[in-house]
Amino acid sequence: MIKAVIFAAGTVGITLISWRSLRDWKAHGFYRFFAFESIMALILVNVDRWFADPFSLLQVISWVLLLSSLLMAAEGYHLLRVVGKPKAPTAGSTDMAFENTTKLVKVGAYKRIRHPLYASLLLLAWGAFFKDASSVTAGLLLLATLFLAITARVEEAENLKKFGEDYALYMKETRMFLPFIF
Repeated sequence: MIKAVIFAAGTVGITLISWRSLRDWKAHGFYRFFAFESIMALILVNVDRWFADPFSLLQVISWVLLLSSLLMAAEGYHLLRVVGKPKAPTAGSTDMAFENTTKLVKVGAYKRIRHPLYASLLLLAWGAFFKDASSVTAGLLLLATLFLAITARVEEAENLKKFGEDYALYMKETRMFLPFIF
């Protein structure tokens, strides 16, 4: 029961952040909402196992992924703020303020991957999954991964419109989520 209440409260919070995007299925934030929901469900399903058997192989893998997620998110956000020079979104924009960059960021994590913030969410989802892998958590992980991949593709189409040929070249030089792989 408490997990359902937490999930409902989390959904309200995510909805308040994403409400503009939820009105436009062509916006990347629309799909990101469902990725957030999947990740939140994954965390809540496994919350009882977060600190159980702390030195088991799966727990160690989980904590490495979760720590990597935190570091990747911090760097990605910092680079968008400092290098991307975001401006306030225009009326009707579905972007969050830090996303509305005026410069294409191609340094730090962005030098190797186009979506460090989504990669951090993937790491978070995988870290939560390894807390207690099961068919239920595998399904939630698959949903989170699918929605993050769709989110990234939709955002790339938006970035091609915004940054043009510079972004097209950047796409050829970098991977989506994992350096040298994908």
